[in-house]
Amino acid sequence: MKTIFKVLAALLIICNCAYGQVKWEVDPAHTNVRFEVNHLGIAFVDGQFKKLEGSVETKSDKDFNGAKINFIIDVNSIDTRVEMRDNHLKSDDFFSAQKYPTMKLENAVLNGKDGNYTLTGDLTIRDITKKVTFTVKQNNGIITDPWGKTRAGFTATGRINRFDFGIQYADKLPTGVMAVAPEVELTINVELVKN
Repeated sequence: MKTIFKVLAALLIICNCAYGQVKWEVDPAHTNVRFEVNHLGIAFVDGQFKKLEGSVETKSDKDFNGAKINFIIDVNSIDTRVEMRDNHLKSDDFFSAQKYPTMKLENAVLNGKDGNYTLTGDLTIRDITKKVTFTVKQNNGIITDPWGKTRAGFTATGRINRFDFGIQYADKLPTGVMAVAPEVELTINVELVKN
Protein backbone atom coordinates (compact mmCIF):
# COMPACT_ATOMS: atom_id res chain seq x y z
CA MET A 1 0.00 0.00 0.00
CA LYS A 2 2.85 2.38 0.87
CA THR A 3 4.43 1.63 -2.50
CA ILE A 4 1.23 2.61 -4.31
CA PHE A 5 1.12 5.93 -2.45
CA LYS A 6 4.76 6.58 -3.28
CA VAL A 7 4.13 5.86 -6.96
CA LEU A 8 1.05 8.14 -6.97
CA ALA A 9 2.99 10.91 -5.23
CA ALA A 10 5.81 10.60 -7.78
CA LEU A 11 3.31 10.77 -10.66
CA LEU A 12 1.70 13.89 -9.19
CA ILE A 13 5.10 15.57 -8.90
CA ILE A 14 5.95 14.65 -12.51
CA CYS A 15 2.58 15.93 -13.74
CA ASN A 16 2.96 19.19 -11.84
CA CYS A 17 6.40 19.71 -13.35
CA ALA A 18 5.19 18.87 -16.85
CA TYR A 19 2.26 21.27 -16.64
CA GLY A 20 3.93 24.00 -14.60
CA GLN A 21 3.37 27.56 -15.72
CA VAL A 22 6.11 29.91 -16.88
CA LYS A 23 5.43 33.47 -15.79
CA TRP A 24 6.27 36.53 -17.89
CA GLU A 25 5.85 40.21 -17.03
CA VAL A 26 5.24 43.08 -19.42
CA ASP A 27 8.21 45.45 -19.68
CA PRO A 28 6.39 48.82 -19.51
CA ALA A 29 9.40 50.72 -20.83
CA HIS A 30 9.18 48.80 -24.10
CA THR A 31 5.42 48.26 -24.41
CA ASN A 32 2.69 50.57 -25.72
CA VAL A 33 -0.95 50.56 -26.74
CA ARG A 34 -1.52 52.71 -29.81
CA PHE A 35 -4.80 53.73 -31.42
CA GLU A 36 -5.89 55.43 -34.62
CA VAL A 37 -9.33 56.82 -35.51
CA ASN A 38 -10.73 58.66 -38.51
CA HIS A 39 -11.42 62.37 -37.91
CA LEU A 40 -14.01 64.30 -39.97
CA GLY A 41 -13.83 61.62 -42.65
CA ILE A 42 -10.62 63.09 -44.07
CA ALA A 43 -7.73 62.31 -41.73
CA PHE A 44 -6.60 60.09 -38.86
CA VAL A 45 -5.77 61.01 -35.29
CA ASP A 46 -3.49 58.69 -33.38
CA GLY A 47 -2.33 58.39 -29.81
CA GLN A 48 -1.22 55.99 -27.14
CA PHE A 49 -1.69 54.92 -23.56
CA LYS A 50 1.67 55.28 -21.85
CA LYS A 51 1.06 53.36 -18.60
CA LEU A 52 0.10 49.73 -18.42
CA GLU A 53 0.95 46.51 -16.70
CA GLY A 54 0.37 42.92 -17.59
CA SER A 55 1.26 39.31 -17.09
CA VAL A 56 1.48 36.24 -19.29
CA GLU A 57 1.59 32.58 -18.33
CA THR A 58 2.83 29.91 -20.74
CA LYS A 59 3.16 26.15 -20.50
CA SER A 60 6.83 26.34 -21.46
CA ASP A 61 9.48 29.00 -21.97
CA LYS A 62 9.77 28.12 -25.67
CA ASP A 63 6.16 28.25 -26.92
CA PHE A 64 3.38 30.82 -26.48
CA ASN A 65 0.53 28.70 -27.84
CA GLY A 66 -2.15 28.58 -25.14
CA ALA A 67 -0.63 31.50 -23.23
CA LYS A 68 -2.94 33.20 -20.72
CA ILE A 69 -2.78 37.00 -20.78
CA ASN A 70 -4.05 39.84 -18.58
CA PHE A 71 -3.48 43.58 -19.08
CA ILE A 72 -4.47 46.71 -17.16
CA ILE A 73 -4.20 50.08 -18.95
CA ASP A 74 -4.20 53.45 -17.17
CA VAL A 75 -6.79 55.55 -19.03
CA ASN A 76 -5.32 58.78 -17.62
CA SER A 77 -2.04 58.04 -19.42
CA ILE A 78 -3.66 58.76 -22.80
CA ASP A 79 -1.42 60.90 -25.02
CA THR A 80 -2.34 62.34 -28.42
CA ARG A 81 0.28 65.12 -28.17
CA VAL A 82 -2.50 67.73 -27.70
CA GLU A 83 -3.41 68.42 -24.06
CA MET A 84 -6.87 69.85 -24.87
CA ARG A 85 -7.76 66.74 -26.89
CA ASP A 86 -6.38 64.43 -24.18
CA ASN A 87 -8.57 66.14 -21.60
CA HIS A 88 -11.62 65.79 -23.86
CA LEU A 89 -10.87 62.07 -24.31
CA LYS A 90 -10.70 61.67 -20.51
CA SER A 91 -14.11 63.38 -20.12
CA ASP A 92 -17.56 61.76 -20.01
CA ASP A 93 -17.84 62.21 -23.81
CA PHE A 94 -15.28 59.43 -24.20
CA PHE A 95 -13.51 57.40 -21.49
CA SER A 96 -14.89 59.05 -18.34
CA ALA A 97 -11.48 58.49 -16.79
CA GLN A 98 -12.38 59.81 -13.35
CA LYS A 99 -15.11 57.17 -12.97
CA TYR A 100 -13.39 54.41 -14.98
CA PRO A 101 -9.62 54.92 -14.55
CA THR A 102 -8.56 51.61 -16.10
CA MET A 103 -9.25 49.44 -19.11
CA LYS A 104 -8.66 45.71 -18.78
CA LEU A 105 -7.99 42.78 -21.06
CA GLU A 106 -8.69 39.63 -19.07
CA ASN A 107 -9.06 35.90 -19.64
CA ALA A 108 -7.20 36.30 -22.92
CA VAL A 109 -5.71 33.26 -24.60
CA LEU A 110 -3.15 33.14 -27.40
CA ASN A 111 -3.59 30.37 -30.00
CA GLY A 112 -1.40 29.58 -32.99
CA LYS A 113 2.07 28.46 -34.01
CA ASP A 114 5.26 29.54 -35.75
CA GLY A 115 4.96 33.08 -34.36
CA ASN A 116 1.47 33.68 -35.78
CA TYR A 117 -1.35 33.79 -33.26
CA THR A 118 -4.92 34.84 -32.58
CA LEU A 119 -5.65 36.43 -29.21
CA THR A 120 -9.19 36.26 -27.85
CA GLY A 121 -10.18 37.80 -24.53
CA ASP A 122 -12.53 40.01 -22.54
CA LEU A 123 -11.93 43.74 -22.99
CA THR A 124 -13.49 46.09 -20.43
CA ILE A 125 -13.85 49.81 -21.14
CA ARG A 126 -16.16 52.04 -19.06
CA ASP A 127 -17.29 48.98 -17.10
CA ILE A 128 -18.60 47.30 -20.29
CA THR A 129 -17.01 43.97 -21.19
CA LYS A 130 -16.97 42.52 -24.70
CA LYS A 131 -15.14 39.61 -26.31
CA VAL A 132 -12.41 40.87 -28.69
CA THR A 133 -10.00 39.20 -31.09
CA PHE A 134 -6.55 40.41 -32.17
CA THR A 135 -4.08 39.12 -34.72
CA VAL A 136 -0.68 38.66 -33.07
CA LYS A 137 2.77 38.31 -34.61
CA GLN A 138 5.77 37.24 -32.55
CA ASN A 139 8.78 39.38 -33.42
CA ASN A 140 11.96 37.33 -33.96
CA GLY A 141 11.46 34.56 -31.43
CA ILE A 142 12.79 34.46 -27.88
CA ILE A 143 16.14 36.03 -26.99
CA THR A 144 18.51 36.44 -24.08
CA ASP A 145 19.30 40.13 -23.60
CA PRO A 146 22.80 41.49 -22.71
CA TRP A 147 21.89 41.30 -18.99
CA GLY A 148 20.92 37.62 -19.09
CA LYS A 149 17.15 38.04 -19.08
CA THR A 150 14.88 36.05 -21.39
CA ARG A 151 12.65 38.26 -23.56
CA ALA A 152 10.02 37.93 -26.27
CA GLY A 153 8.27 40.61 -28.33
CA PHE A 154 4.86 40.69 -30.00
CA THR A 155 2.73 43.03 -32.09
CA ALA A 156 -1.06 42.67 -31.83
CA THR A 157 -3.49 44.42 -34.16
CA GLY A 158 -7.25 44.66 -34.10
CA ARG A 159 -10.29 46.87 -34.39
CA ILE A 160 -13.10 47.72 -31.97
CA ASN A 161 -16.25 49.79 -32.24
CA ARG A 162 -16.21 52.39 -29.47
CA PHE A 163 -20.02 52.47 -29.35
CA ASP A 164 -19.91 48.85 -28.11
CA PHE A 165 -18.13 50.13 -24.99
CA GLY A 166 -20.38 53.09 -24.23
CA ILE A 167 -18.18 55.74 -25.84
CA GLN A 168 -21.11 57.53 -27.45
CA TYR A 169 -19.66 60.89 -28.57
CA ALA A 170 -21.45 61.39 -31.91
CA ASP A 171 -21.03 64.93 -33.29
CA LYS A 172 -21.60 65.03 -37.06
CA LEU A 173 -20.79 67.32 -39.94
CA PRO A 174 -23.74 68.80 -41.90
CA THR A 175 -23.05 66.05 -44.47
CA GLY A 176 -23.73 63.40 -41.83
CA VAL A 177 -20.08 62.32 -41.53
CA MET A 178 -19.13 61.63 -37.92
CA ALA A 179 -16.53 63.92 -36.37
CA VAL A 180 -14.93 60.85 -34.76
CA ALA A 181 -15.50 57.49 -36.44
CA PRO A 182 -16.89 54.59 -34.40
CA GLU A 183 -14.15 52.17 -35.50
CA VAL A 184 -10.84 52.38 -33.67
CA GLU A 185 -7.72 50.62 -34.93
CA LEU A 186 -5.47 49.26 -32.17
CA THR A 187 -1.81 48.26 -32.28
CA ILE A 188 -0.21 46.83 -29.16
CA ASN A 189 3.56 46.39 -29.05
CA VAL A 190 4.57 44.17 -26.15
CA GLU A 191 7.94 43.15 -24.77
CA LEU A 192 7.85 40.37 -22.17
CA VAL A 193 10.49 39.40 -19.62
CA LYS A 194 10.49 35.90 -18.13
CA ASN A 195 10.33 35.89 -14.32
